[in-house]
Amino acid sequence: MAKKAPRRTAERILEVTLDLFNRFGEPNVSTTLISAELRISPGNLYYHYPAKEELVNSLFDRYDRALRELLNAADGARDVEDAWFFLHTLFELIWQYRFLYRDLNDLLSKNRRLETAFQAVLKDKARAVRSLLDGMSRSGAVRIEAGEREATATSMVVVLTYWLNFEYVRDPRHALEGEAAQRALLRGARHVLHLLVPYLEPAQRAHLLQLAGAYGNDPAGG
Repeated sequence: MAKKAPRRTAERILEVTLDLFNRFGEPNVSTTLISAELRISPGNLYYHYPAKEELVNSLFDRYDRALRELLNAADGARDVEDAWFFLHTLFELIWQYRFLYRDLNDLLSKNRRLETAFQAVLKDKARAVRSLLDGMSRSGAVRIEAGEREATATSMVVVLTYWLNFEYVRDPRHALEGEAAQRALLRGARHVLHLLVPYLEPAQRAHLLQLAGAYGNDPAGG
């Protein structure tokens, strides 16, 4: 039987590692567990990724590339529906790499590269949200003074960044599983957009409430 190409093996290691990190949390997953899950020797794992930190960094790099591409789409938002789609897509990407957010403080405390990189992530998110607000302002969907725009954008980024943590604390056993996870993502998008309610034009405000109802407005979600 032909051996798997090194590149394919390296990708497979990342895929399995991401699944394990997401399921159990990065601090609870050892390289021994990863090797066992892959059914490869620890030496084979170390050949591709000599340290667990390199696995974390490689996964972050994949997330960061996808995030930057997605954030560019914020420029095209003109109304509530555009913003809803953008934010839900963003939450889905965060969900794919949720271990980064679930274990964020722990990861930053022991990984200097990640600490610096996540500061850039926050700045990029804030820039994208400001771009979204600018587009919605130009189209007349929102009316928000320049002085309030920065604070609102910051609040939106905070909710984006820590929403999954909130959901996890609220219901640790079920929040990040199956249908409950999808409802959590929808609630996250809804709560981020609800920060704009005071500034939305009446028709846009009504449309936001309609979207929230159509996509599972869940009062129990806070």
